[in-house]
Amino acid sequence: MDNPGHILVVDDDAEIRNLIAEYLRQNGYQVSLARDGAEMRGALSTAPPDLVVLDLMLPGEDGLSLCRDLRAKSNLPVIMLTARREEIDRIIGIEMGADDYLGKPFNPRELLARIKSVLRRSVASPAQQSSARHLRFAGWTLDCTARHLIDPQGVVVPLSGAQYRLLATFLQRPNRVLDRDQLVDLTLGREATPFDRSIDVQVSRLRQLLRDNGREPNIIKTVRNGGYVLAAPVERIDQ
Repeated sequence: MDNPGHILVVDDDAEIRNLIAEYLRQNGYQVSLARDGAEMRGALSTAPPDLVVLDLMLPGEDGLSLCRDLRAKSNLPVIMLTARREEIDRIIGIEMGADDYLGKPFNPRELLARIKSVLRRSVASPAQQSSARHLRFAGWTLDCTARHLIDPQGVVVPLSGAQYRLLATFLQRPNRVLDRDQLVDLTLGREATPFDRSIDVQVSRLRQLLRDNGREPNIIKTVRNGGYVLAAPVERIDQ
């Protein structure tokens, strides 16, 4: 079986680590394991993976801090595992840069489906599927190759994987109202769950990056009972 990717699993529970590793290996993945942040960093430097499955509750430095640190240095996809059920924990995970999250206990098949979905998105985002290498809007430029923003003054603004996909989704559909279910499907590759407000948090964070977070945003506007719409014209540039 061809190797579909290399997954790093970071969890202090040996039983869960081994369960995930065995299931992923049965499905052709290369798997590395880590118990905490120190082992995670060692694994990242030794054999960089294609995706990290990261537990929220770890001894010492927790998963949120590790995710935030990882996101500041790379766009490596991250799926957060959490035993907590509170919506705020999932929202914070997304804010820290996680690409998806899964609550414990979980079915290994569900984790495998999430991994496949995130890996597909990481290599084939909406902006990458177009021929344009740059998308300009409201004085900003999205570099679809480097996967970062350039502000009106020419300063590079790093993006997490989730932020990049959300912005690219809007830029590919200017002046089109997108509701929350559509945005979850387009950016996370799955159906929205009831009361899931993570998209609202992501839109708010994206507005902050775009300095569009006033009382009446001009770039990404809220449509009452409808969702969100990118209101700025978009110019596609092939070079």
